[in-house]
Amino acid sequence: MTEPWTITLGALDEKLGIEVLEQSAQRVVATMPVEGNTQSLNRLHGGATAAFAEALGSWCALIHASTQGKVCAGVDLNITHHRGATDGILTGTATPVHLGRTVTSHEIVVTDAQGRRICTARITNQLIDPR
Repeated sequence: MTEPWTITLGALDEKLGIEVLEQSAQRVVATMPVEGNTQSLNRLHGGATAAFAEALGSWCALIHASTQGKVCAGVDLNITHHRGATDGILTGTATPVHLGRTVTSHEIVVTDAQGRRICTARITNQLIDPR
């Protein structure tokens, strides 16, 4: 079955180098390079990781919302950074914790090329009627 909504990258997503590999209301998978997303010590910037995680969770929520004729708006994002990264490609996977009629919550796990967890994030989105 084809999903009714397709992910379109925004300007920040393009600057971060995000590439979507898989998309559905049950799972969004994408990659992001460390290169170009580092802070002054040449390590992965936590804000870049947070933006990556937020994008994946929001896309997953938006695909779910679209099945109800709604859109979504983020109301909470939290992220725990487990380890740093200095190079390579990261993979992020967003999966639903709760898919409701008015609220969704998603867990996003970001791993490095060796499969080590870089961070864990959770985002909550409110489903709203489009204007």
